Amino acid sequence: MTIALGADHRGFALKEKLALYLKRLGFKVDDRGTFTPERVDYPDFALAVAEAVARGQAQRGILICATGIGMSIAANKVRSVRAALCLNTRMARLAREHNNANVLCLGADFLTAAQAKGVVRVFLGTDFAGGRHSRRVRKIEDGKKKGLGDEGMKTSSLHHFISPRIGMTEDRGPVIRLPSSVYYSRCQRHY
Repeated sequence: MTIALGADHRGFALKEKLALYLKRLGFKVDDRGTFTPERVDYPDFALAVAEAVARGQAQRGILICATGIGMSIAANKVRSVRAALCLNTRMARLAREHNNANVLCLGADFLTAAQAKGVVRVFLGTDFAGGRHSRRVRKIEDGKKKGLGDEGMKTSSLHHFISPRIGMTEDRGPVIRLPSSVYYSRCQRHY
């Protein structure tokens, strides 16, 4: 199995340790960078790894930044990628079993190298459970294909749903009141 590996400057040191660990476990590592601890932009590496997974050049991806949040947001923009931020082995197992995640995102500021290795081992060693979870994963992929707005929900119509009313209170200053439609919008009725 080929693992595409990527990190920004904050995840560089952990990436280097995980690359060696993965090779010792017998995986082929496709290192997409960064290759130095110099400051870089995380989306460049998130998209490189996500595209490698989406194109079938790698069966799984691992991304590392300070928190793992930015990497997961960027990677999830790529169709057929299901990137999951996992900070422990239980999250890693469930990301694979229930969500068929194919890209693991790690936060270097939140995990030791030993903890990260454990998360990686569980992520790569866990199979997708299928069953009822297959239907849910299909819905995620269908949503990515459609994109926001394809069913008539345009940005201008979103304003109607979330337009706040701003008022003042004597004791707490400004108060923002959201209309109840925020909680029961057309987006939620599709499920």
